[in-house]
Amino acid sequence: MTTPLLGLSLPELAQALAPFARERFRAAQVQRWMTERRARSFDEMTDLPAPLRAALGERFVVGLPEVEARTPSEDGAEKFLFRLADGAKVEAVFIPAPRRRASGTGERVTVCVSSQAGCALACAFCVTGRMGAGRNLTAGEILGQYLVVAREKGFGPRAANVVFMGMGEPLLNVANVSRALDLLAAEVSPRRTTVSTAGIVPGIRELAKRERRPNLAVSLTAAEDALRTRLMPINAQWSVRELFEALEEWPLETGRRVTLEVVLIADVNDSPEAARALSRLARRVPSKVNLIPLNESPEWLPGLARPADEKVNAFGALLAASGVDVTVRWSKGLGAAAACGQLKGRETPGRVLRVPAPSVRS
Repeated sequence: MTTPLLGLSLPELAQALAPFARERFRAAQVQRWMTERRARSFDEMTDLPAPLRAALGERFVVGLPEVEARTPSEDGAEKFLFRLADGAKVEAVFIPAPRRRASGTGERVTVCVSSQAGCALACAFCVTGRMGAGRNLTAGEILGQYLVVAREKGFGPRAANVVFMGMGEPLLNVANVSRALDLLAAEVSPRRTTVSTAGIVPGIRELAKRERRPNLAVSLTAAEDALRTRLMPINAQWSVRELFEALEEWPLETGRRVTLEVVLIADVNDSPEAARALSRLARRVPSKVNLIPLNESPEWLPGLARPADEKVNAFGALLAASGVDVTVRWSKGLGAAAACGQLKGRETPGRVLRVPAPSVRS
């Protein structure tokens, strides 16, 4: 049985390699090959002695996930379906950089990674949540998604943003997510990394203890408990009040804000009253609001529709008029079913957790 090395810290890697390599610098060499050079096997690590490469190959593997399918979208985004060592499947998304600025400076690409295979939270607007619970991913499986996408798309260190917005709830896997953040830090600044949560209050408090924190995004979607619980059952465990108490304690460096994500669903949470309630809540913390028109999926999210563009813009205008910094995220990757809330790790519904469509509006 071979053991994956991806996901180990440098001291852990040195300990694992000690029986095979006397030189202490070998661990750093192997780590650089796995991360900076995106090596898939020990055979690619050409500055290691051949006998050492052979010995490592008998005992270890790098541990990158296998690409089972790639689905491009017409807007340049691309979805990667990964098969993990135990057969579990997860998806990650490559999102191309926006157009170059007038100044000539380039923007970074974005990689959206998954933290769980499946999701137990059953948010009404999310395909992953209709699948039910899956297992936590290891730090190596999380990091591996980024490294494979980087290798396949040909970009190097410090060229990307990384967002933990794929399959699963990152803060139900906070230990492995935190370790993955540590491993990513050499390539991607914490200021270029975002962890999105549905509102796992203990996880928010745990992540706040980190010396170098990522950006924090919170899937809010509704400002009042009754509607939010219908849309996001996790709200029954940690209410809007408890969530915002944790957000008020989140340490923010100068110039950084919490992102509040609001999925807009036609005739459910897109009313002027909902906008006014959201504006009152958003002003409690230094924040910006991302409005996300529902990415429809008649097969997986029956009965839910996105609002008309005019209604989305009117909702945003109400927030802006009240002093809230707001943007509309017109999702990329729709043509590949790779947009927000669409990741599922398989192509057909099969046995899907059924969540009643909400029938009330705020």
